[in-house]
Amino acid sequence: MKRFSQLIQECLERVDEIFPWDLEEMLKQNNKPLLIDVREPKEFDTMHIYNSINVPRGILETSCEYDFDDTIPELVEARKREVVVICRSGNRSIFAADVMQQMGYEKVVSLKTGLRGWNDSELPLIDENNNNIDIDVAEEYFAPHLRPEQHSPKSI
Repeated sequence: MKRFSQLIQECLERVDEIFPWDLEEMLKQNNKPLLIDVREPKEFDTMHIYNSINVPRGILETSCEYDFDDTIPELVEARKREVVVICRSGNRSIFAADVMQQMGYEKVVSLKTGLRGWNDSELPLIDENNNNIDIDVAEEYFAPHLRPEQHSPKSI
């Protein structure tokens, strides 16, 4: 049996990552990358990077193909375009980028540290109404909120 961390490590052998400041520079260029946020819709609506597209991890594969209810034409047609996959901490995005590579996406990378790192770098986040999110509000939102039963028995 493989643990979560082992699965991440295997994907990291195949997936490139970029840091928030790298993405910030990419967004200043004329040919901006396609930003795919693979978090759940409620997470995305709460805060996200401007111009990112919400494609929840659970429907990613069908969003990348025509003839499905979840099809996103801009995503289907981005196989040769630079694509940056985003999530909360940089783990879901690694899995998503790995799958996208298998599906023929040639220039897909994961945002290392995810939106937590983006916020730590004091880069802007917006909500579903395009309102700016305060850095401190985002920091609290991204902080772990584990219940006692979610902790490993050895850490209690």
